[in-house]
Amino acid sequence: MYGWIWRHLPGNAWVRALIALVLALAVVYGLFQYVFPWAEPLLPFNDVTVDGQ
Repeated sequence: MYGWIWRHLPGNAWVRALIALVLALAVVYGLFQYVFPWAEPLLPFNDVTVDGQ
């Protein structure tokens, strides 16, 4: 998959690396802004089994 992305990016190695970095940052931004907030209520992080003694 990464090889396919690398081969289809324009420019030399430095330009490709910069574009790949921007793409990776865009994916991380999308995950933190949209996917994780949507999925957070579905995850059992607040379901604790320890009594409050």
